This record gives sequence, structure tokens and C-alpha cells, in this order.
Amino acid sequence: MLTQLRQDHANMARLLHVLAIKHKTLDHGERPDFHLVREVVDYILDYMTGFTVPLERICSEQLLTKVPEANTLGCRLAEDYQALNERLARLSQDIDMILMDAVVPMDRFADDLKAYLDAHRAYLRAEREELFPLMREYLDEEEMQVLADSLPEGAQAELERLQEAYPELYTEFRNAPSPLA
Repeated sequence: MLTQLRQDHANMARLLHVLAIKHKTLDHGERPDFHLVREVVDYILDYMTGFTVPLERICSEQLLTKVPEANTLGCRLAEDYQALNERLARLSQDIDMILMDAVVPMDRFADDLKAYLDAHRAYLRAEREELFPLMREYLDEEEMQVLADSLPEGAQAELERLQEAYPELYTEFRNAPSPLA
């Protein structure tokens, strides 16, 4: 279970890397491929809804039965997630406007993209450094298996969907450095 979660984090970090490259393009005063940015944002929104939300709910419920003080962490992660989701939704709206050739100040968009990237990386770090150790310490193999069985289809199925639905994004994703390497 934790191995799968680490792999999911690595995959998300690679997607964030793809966005960081597009942010760097903006910082250099150039126009990135906004269709590709749209694909990354759509994919992350879908992934967060279909995987992250159920994962956090299930993990929080399981941990609370053993570690009542995990409630503070669960509440903080839920608030961070909500803020992260709102940032991403705003970016999504701005991308829609850009793709419809509406005027969107690129410096503001670049700042919003950078703030989102920083917030998402911090969120992943909090899960990795705070949530995962609690799971490792307090949940036994049987409980981890219950968690694994409770989750929606895993990251491998999502990656296969990514490859089929977003071939250009998948190519960028595959070329992004793996944080596990």
C-alpha cells in the first residue's frame, strides 16, 4: 500500500514537473502550449477527485480508530486539499479564457501557476512526511490491505487512461525526471 502511494506521489511529482516546465516558459516571456497545460490540469483535477479524496477519507477514518491525534493532521490535510483544489480550479478557468483568446494577464497567470505548484508540492511533502509515517507505525498489514481494497482503481489504470486520452501529455510525463530515481 505505501509503495503504491509513493509511486502515486512520484507520478504526481512528474506531472507537476511538466507544469513547472510550462511555468518556466512563461517566465521567459514565451507562450507555452496551453492545450497541454489544459490536459495536465484536467488530468490532475480528475485524479484528485477520483483518487486523492477517497484516499484521504479512508486513511483518516482508519487512523482515527488508532490515533485520535491524527484528527488534527487529517483536518489540516483536508483544508490544504480544499485550498489546492480551489487554486487548480481557478487555473482551469484562466486556461479556458486563454484558449478562447480572452485577455488574461500572463504575469498573474504565471504567479498563480507558481503558487499552485508550490502548494501542491507542500501538500505531497506533508503526506509523505506526516501521514505515511503514521500509517506505517499504526496500521498493520491487514489494515493496510483493507485500505488498499477500499481505494478506487489505482495509479496504473490512471496512467493507462492518461496514455490513451492525452498522448502528448503522456510523452511529456514519460520524459519528466522521476523523483524516485
